[in-house]
Amino acid sequence: MTRIELTVDGGKVSDDVEPRMLLVQFLREKLGKTGTLIGCDTSNCGACTVHLNGHAVKSCNVLAVQADGAEVTTIEGLAATYDGGDLHPVQAAFHECHALQCGFCTPGMIMRSVDLLNENPDPSDEEIRVGLEGNLCRCTGYHNIVRAVRTAAAAGKGAQ
Repeated sequence: MTRIELTVDGGKVSDDVEPRMLLVQFLREKLGKTGTLIGCDTSNCGACTVHLNGHAVKSCNVLAVQADGAEVTTIEGLAATYDGGDLHPVQAAFHECHALQCGFCTPGMIMRSVDLLNENPDPSDEEIRVGLEGNLCRCTGYHNIVRAVRTAAAAGKGAQ
């Protein structure tokens, strides 16, 4: 067992983990952060996307011990770490633009979208599509997801 200490959604966490435990498993099983989803076990779908030190990562591709000392933001903590409001502006845009159907990809899409808007506050539709590559949606055809990201960008509220 290895002792790790990190900040998750603004709170300090310390726990013993197996060296091979994935960050997604740590978040879900040890901390109950079940909004971080396991979709594929191969890092292809992006459903497990979280922010690690302010950047989107697929948490099924990161060992929990690699997050030692880091700051992690999950979908559950996104609004609280933004402004303490009900929803982060990207979450609100996804709701407003009906950018989900089954909702399984939505947490990862939102987390990646926030990172995308931090990198490029005014992306074109093509830049949004390229920026979301690696986050798969099997329901929507992406049109409303792109529209939601564009809506958040136009409002100037995409950045974390």
